[in-house]
Amino acid sequence: MPLHRSRTPDRPREGASRRATTVGAATGVLLAGVVLSGCGASSAAERVDVYAASSLTGAFTELAAAFEERHPGVDVALNFAGSADLAVQIAEGAPADVFVAADEPTMQRVVASGRAVGEPLALATNRLTIAVAEGNPYGVRSLADLRREDLATVVCAEQVPCGRAARTAEERAGVSLRPVSEENSVTDVLGKVRSGQADAGLVYVTDVAAHEDELDGVPLPGAAANSYTVVGVDGGAQERAAEFVAFATGPAGREQLERHGFGAPD
Repeated sequence: MPLHRSRTPDRPREGASRRATTVGAATGVLLAGVVLSGCGASSAAERVDVYAASSLTGAFTELAAAFEERHPGVDVALNFAGSADLAVQIAEGAPADVFVAADEPTMQRVVASGRAVGEPLALATNRLTIAVAEGNPYGVRSLADLRREDLATVVCAEQVPCGRAARTAEERAGVSLRPVSEENSVTDVLGKVRSGQADAGLVYVTDVAAHEDELDGVPLPGAAANSYTVVGVDGGAQERAAEFVAFATGPAGREQLERHGFGAPD
């Protein structure tokens, strides 16, 4: 808005400097007000805090952007980490509005804490695969190959979803792995294979698909599917959280997840 001033009679030249100073100060106050007003508008945006399994990073980053586009004035804040760590944080009072777990046992921890709003909904499925460097330089063909002494293998710790899935895969194949390390999230396993700190690792098929330019995946026949579930949490944005859950489990969300390699929910 233009700055309006009442016209004043001409004054001696020495007064002109004072008028310029006064006008400059007024203009500065006006501009400061505009800046503060802009900041106020930004801070007034509704925020939805979504805590999601790290394997959903690519899919949910795009899904959140699509949700914000359809809901002007809503800011989706994403927190990605291992499902088990997120569940502990939420049970201890973290300000989450939505939680997405990579398996049902982890989701049940949040339900048992009393913070879930409504029943968890099925979101997607995922399966383990063996991640190796592009071209599979060590010729890995099966889970049993990961016992070779010339291979450094990493897996997830048993208390996290990808770790439970790895133990199940070992039991089905009758193989007992000897990993050089056990990580707290699938992204940590993936990072060690990508960086060359490990020769192979058990990750989800979606993780390999997201890095197909540098990794190959060796299928695990009969590997059990992990069921991802989503639920609203009793944070401060329950109405928007419910809308986000509906969006994620609806056609738009399913399409986004399928594009990133996730399977349809059971």
